[in-house]
Amino acid sequence: MSRITTLCTATAMALVMSGGAFAENLVIATVNNGDMIRMQGLTQDFTDKTGHTVEWVTLEENVLRQRVTTDIAAKGGSFDIMTIGMYETPIWGANGWLVPLDDFSAEYDVDDILPAMRGGLSHDGTLYAAPFYGESSMIMYRTDLMEAAGLEMPTAPTWQFIREAAAAMTDRDADINGICLRGKAGWGEGGAFITVTANSFGARWFDEEWNAQFDQPEWKEALTFFTEMMSESGPTGYATNGFNENLNLFQQGKCGMWIDATVAASFVTNPNDSTVADSVGFALAPNAEGVEKRANWLWAWALAIPAGTQKEDAAKEFIEWATSKEYIELVAANEGWANVPPGARTSLYENPNYKEVPFAQMTLDSILAADPSNPTVKPVPYVGIQFAAIPEFAGIATEVSQEFSAVYAGQQTVEEALAKAQALTNDAMEAAGYR
Repeated sequence: MSRITTLCTATAMALVMSGGAFAENLVIATVNNGDMIRMQGLTQDFTDKTGHTVEWVTLEENVLRQRVTTDIAAKGGSFDIMTIGMYETPIWGANGWLVPLDDFSAEYDVDDILPAMRGGLSHDGTLYAAPFYGESSMIMYRTDLMEAAGLEMPTAPTWQFIREAAAAMTDRDADINGICLRGKAGWGEGGAFITVTANSFGARWFDEEWNAQFDQPEWKEALTFFTEMMSESGPTGYATNGFNENLNLFQQGKCGMWIDATVAASFVTNPNDSTVADSVGFALAPNAEGVEKRANWLWAWALAIPAGTQKEDAAKEFIEWATSKEYIELVAANEGWANVPPGARTSLYENPNYKEVPFAQMTLDSILAADPSNPTVKPVPYVGIQFAAIPEFAGIATEVSQEFSAVYAGQQTVEEALAKAQALTNDAMEAAGYR
């Protein structure tokens, strides 16, 4: 066979494998969460079906946000697909920075995406990112430690109960912390958690005229409560703990309770990874007594295509594959139904196989309880629960979270941190023209 014939044959094979288009190598930026790591292990299925190959850039959450934000704002072109969330998607879609996902195949069934997820990843009714998984937050707790403490977890507990239970379950000699929560700086790490905690105490980021509200008593009560509870019953160094750090602590049996993303349920109940897999219970995120709002958020890690990519068609093929019903079936076949990406599709929660998963209903209940259009007790001019959906929020909230982490580390008082948060937030909002 001649060299020319060999080349033509190889080209033809590539064309066939990719459905009539040249096979591409896609560069994808993603977060180092368990579900994303699992997806990387299954990517050969996508390559076998399409001929396209994938190069992963896997980053810690704060680093991912910084990298993709910088790249897309500068039109750097480093990535063909980005993992982003409900905060970035509507803003970037409005800016024309993302490719609309309005031409997926009928088999993909866009209408099957949970309305809360579809709405949060759209701008003016157009979908700009497809949810790989969706989440709220909930309580994960050790049923054995709760029983040993002589307590019973309510389905919908208050913060006051959580603090009492955390103290009762703490055993410093056995290296068991009653509660593990995020304190790590970053608007989507510890910043997200203290924001929903504050919501559940009646606080808000801004009043209706975009004035910062950190000088109000609800914020002081929330931050003081959080800091005191973690000092009593949290792990040493919690000021630097985020999602992954607390996940590891819980899996190692070092946490009585963990309040965090519902997606973590599959990791704490997987006996291959968790030493306490057979003694985990679930409950709704808490609220302060007399306050109707709970400390739960709404989020999706989603896949989006930056405008200007030269590989748009192949990128859409990957997103269809990774967020499809068929992908869920693929994970179930390889890892079991408890480990499929949750919170994105209505059909998953109608599937009798998934209904048997012990945390499935609590995850759905938590998602449905989250209302980004009405996130706080008092009225606010923004949407979003653990964030305010304005472009300036990420920068402001990152600075605020750093001040709060300094409190957790014992470097300043609650009052000092709130005063700094009030000043820097108002200064930034004035500079941006909101006030």
